[in-house]
Amino acid sequence: MRQFLLTSVLTGAAILSFTGSGQAGPMEDAKAIVASHQVMPVFSPPGEAFDAKSCMAGKKVLSIPITMTIPFNVELQKGMAAAAKEVGFTYTTWDNQLKVDQWIQGVSQAISQKYDVLDVAGGLNPEVLGPQLSEARAAGLKISTTHLYDVTQEPFKGIDYASKVDFTEAGRLLAAWAYVKTGGKPNVLIVGSSDVLPSTPFVKSIQAELKTLCPECKQKHLDVPVSEWATKIQSGVQSAVLADSSINFVLPIYDSMAQFVVPALRITGSEGTVKIASFNGTPFVLDMVREGHVQMDIGESLGWAGYAAVDNIMRMMCGLPSASKLNVPLLIFDENNIKTAGIPANFNDGYGDAHLEGFRKLWKLK
Repeated sequence: MRQFLLTSVLTGAAILSFTGSGQAGPMEDAKAIVASHQVMPVFSPPGEAFDAKSCMAGKKVLSIPITMTIPFNVELQKGMAAAAKEVGFTYTTWDNQLKVDQWIQGVSQAISQKYDVLDVAGGLNPEVLGPQLSEARAAGLKISTTHLYDVTQEPFKGIDYASKVDFTEAGRLLAAWAYVKTGGKPNVLIVGSSDVLPSTPFVKSIQAELKTLCPECKQKHLDVPVSEWATKIQSGVQSAVLADSSINFVLPIYDSMAQFVVPALRITGSEGTVKIASFNGTPFVLDMVREGHVQMDIGESLGWAGYAAVDNIMRMMCGLPSASKLNVPLLIFDENNIKTAGIPANFNDGYGDAHLEGFRKLWKLK
């Protein structure tokens, strides 16, 4: 309720200050979207409170991330492990290096050691493990996914509960930001990666919001598979900017892409005039915001995300409804607040710690 009221006040203030009345237009709508993600996150319960310690007593959860060679997955797993420790149940991360045979071994381990839950985390598509997950379910395990699907996507049929992420809202926010920062005249290059499961709805949300705000404005989409980021993003951005000198924003949907966008703008002489905004809150990209190479990055605390993911796993085990999405606020980092992310930046600074007290009360730990 507090978050709703604060957002409402900000939204109303933005509308009145720009129109002098309650009649909102595209610019006021866009500024309201931006303003709602510039306030310090507050905790909103994703569901009813429950006695997590009693419900999870003796339970075992094994999580298989797509790989533990990516810092994002390492931090997400740390958050999940910390939450499990507070509640008091066994939590195991299956270490792997992005190899299918290692994922399969993880499923076999969960079955043979009689785990209660098998979690597929951090971008690993459960369809790759369809037969193995069917075997795990037949053995009595519950199957969950963490930080994979967008809120608009239906999970794979072999999944019991999915901890979804609001990529769609992140897309709307990126579009609104570009619209506001260009004075309502964005010409946007969206850099996507359709081989990553939530990328399609993510890109579509940017495109749809831009069209709503500015039907006549120009937008282009560059699609680059993850395996080709290092070889295709820079050349693709260079070509697009050289072909259309009026491009004024590049929106790489995952912020690690920015490391290949910046050199492209530098080579074309457009660094500074063409701005970059992205999503994820990866520390080295937050450092790029502080250094002025990236204008804005939407962050999400992975410590907070870990607690939210464990909350949804426990709801599955305790017979409660699934949370509609991970209870993780999206926070704008730009020149005004970037120092709060740490120097150098890290995955968790700048968001506050409202989630810790919030989840402890929700789980009746205090």
